[in-house]
Amino acid sequence: MPESPPPAERGEAFGPWLARQLRRAGMSQTDLATQVGKTRAAVSAWINGRAEPREETKARIAEILGTDLAAIVTRTVDVPTGRPVRWHHRPAHADGGREYGNAAAFAFDADLSVLAREATQNSLDERYDDRSPVRVHYTLHELDGPHLDAFLGALRWNELLPHYEEASRGNQKVSRSLRSALEDLAQERRLRILRIDDYNAAGLTGPEYSDGRFAAVVRRQLDSHKVTGGRAGGSYGLGKATLWATSRFGLVLINSTLSEPHEGRTAGRVIGRMDLPWHEVDGEAYAGPAWLGEPDTDPEHEGVSRSWWADDETVHSLHLGRSSGQPGTSFLIVGAHDASGDTESLQEMHDKLVRSLADGFWAAMLGGRSAGPLLEARVTTLRNGEVYIPEQQVDPHFHHPALSRALQAYLDGDTVAELTSAGQVVRADVPLIVTPLKGQGRQRDKGREHRAALLLTPADDNDAQINRVVCMRGNRMTITEQRPRDLPLGTPPFQAVLLAGYATGRDGEDVALAEAYLRASEPPEHDRWDRTEELTTAYQRGALARLKEFRSSIDKTVRLLLGKREIARSEGPAVLRELLKLDTSTGPAGRRAQSFPTVRNIEARVDDRGAWHVTVHLRLPDAPDPWVLAPVAKFDVRSGGRPSVDWELLVGSESCRAENGTVIVEPGVRTAVFSGVTDPTTHPVQGRYARLAVDVPKARGGAA
Repeated sequence: MPESPPPAERGEAFGPWLARQLRRAGMSQTDLATQVGKTRAAVSAWINGRAEPREETKARIAEILGTDLAAIVTRTVDVPTGRPVRWHHRPAHADGGREYGNAAAFAFDADLSVLAREATQNSLDERYDDRSPVRVHYTLHELDGPHLDAFLGALRWNELLPHYEEASRGNQKVSRSLRSALEDLAQERRLRILRIDDYNAAGLTGPEYSDGRFAAVVRRQLDSHKVTGGRAGGSYGLGKATLWATSRFGLVLINSTLSEPHEGRTAGRVIGRMDLPWHEVDGEAYAGPAWLGEPDTDPEHEGVSRSWWADDETVHSLHLGRSSGQPGTSFLIVGAHDASGDTESLQEMHDKLVRSLADGFWAAMLGGRSAGPLLEARVTTLRNGEVYIPEQQVDPHFHHPALSRALQAYLDGDTVAELTSAGQVVRADVPLIVTPLKGQGRQRDKGREHRAALLLTPADDNDAQINRVVCMRGNRMTITEQRPRDLPLGTPPFQAVLLAGYATGRDGEDVALAEAYLRASEPPEHDRWDRTEELTTAYQRGALARLKEFRSSIDKTVRLLLGKREIARSEGPAVLRELLKLDTSTGPAGRRAQSFPTVRNIEARVDDRGAWHVTVHLRLPDAPDPWVLAPVAKFDVRSGGRPSVDWELLVGSESCRAENGTVIVEPGVRTAVFSGVTDPTTHPVQGRYARLAVDVPKARGGAA
């Protein structure tokens, strides 16, 4: 699919543009009026949008501001003033309050997998053109020697160093971490930076300080400012803190291409933010946060560093270059690390990023006949500007083949009602009752039903985790994994996907209600559906019970799709009790009066060849004669007869012996164990795709 064109730059309105240029030049309205030979009232009318000067007056204004007429006509650039880009450190609170670190950052571990999940979800939530996927590119870059020196110079490191040194002297966790980072940089003279670029995202639009995406990310804490119609995963609030948490120096640089103009421009909105604890430098106390930018000339924020429209040379010196004009944002994490300790080398960090993106967003990367992919992701690693590990595009089918097969079939409309062969995907609906919000609906109104889609397919041979249901909502955001309970013995390995809310690809009132309800049941980490304060305060009584019913319905539907009966709760699982029911009587009367051997425990598995391995533990009544048992293995199918398969091996393991296809237990023995292995060459289908029944002559069989 072709890329969406970058938004066209539209010139800023004349009045706001002129007002900002006067502030930047240090001129008042009276000063301009005097120099152009107009009244102050005329200049005020220009600035307030009530009038606009004639062309000859605009030419005179251009001359006064030191620019050309084209700059005034287009109004897509600011007049150069020579105001230097610098770091502005927030002064300490006047009331003496102190913060020793960003509390939001401590909500997450500085783990690369957490970073990949949160940062990429941000990008998905800010998708700009829904006809194309969001493209994210993670670039890990190690700098040393002249490359490091050049970057630190562009960063104005010498301005920052006194603040870092003072902030690192404390005994708090953040101070100790800073101390370690500074020592490593001084000794090793090596630095790792990680840039996260997204394309076809909205970009950090909006004003510098008031409501908008820019202020939500750069100026505020816990402000999500999501405008995606309830489909957002909830990041930019708490999730954005992972960017700063992954930096050993609490430092992130930003370059954004906007989807809508700000100050008449869209490309190259740059700013840096650093989060430090409270500290003092040369007798001056600082709250901690600092911003890299151009000194603001607005009277309300005078001297504060604001974003600036950087030129190409500045952008590249800060390693913030973007590969296209599509809207989106680049975040550069300075001193990137993986605090989990799982990775140390560049290769390990690269591999973990690829794996984390695949684990968290395999579903968003898939497209089909009914819906295209929402996301493309790739990872590249550099050393001093040279490719160290080539670009690697994340392939969901490679990392999660069975899960990808399940969702692909759903998107292509290729699901089936019943599994009959390998590679198929079976679908069933799972009801979710959405409890009404408080103040809405009648009392005792149970709520609105939403039909979630459950997809199940045989597991891949190389799957590390099996027999799970991956649950998602929104833009195919994975929330949790559920392990179905009471799966019958011998259940073939499977993978399942549950799509709820907007993840179903549907619209409608029930979809919107389900999406909001499930989102309310998620904690800030968005990793489960359970009791939350929002759920219990916003929804009527019974909201938590409906969630529990939903989880139970998921388990029940999985068992139904696998073709297994419900599991009895008393006296052990019914399938174990019925797997081997033994009978030596000749009639119903005798069957009621006589005691029989019973199954105490049973174990079963399918090996790589497809052969069933069954081990049966028996409890036997006292009898004067030997018990002679003749187990028969059959494939239990949904219709028609049950074809018998041969035993490749039948052995007595404990207190019994196998002879000529029978198991013999001597008189007086009360417990015995025998084992059997089926011959896969006699199987009508692969063992993992059918149930096994073990029958004893003149007795009923049971499913394994």
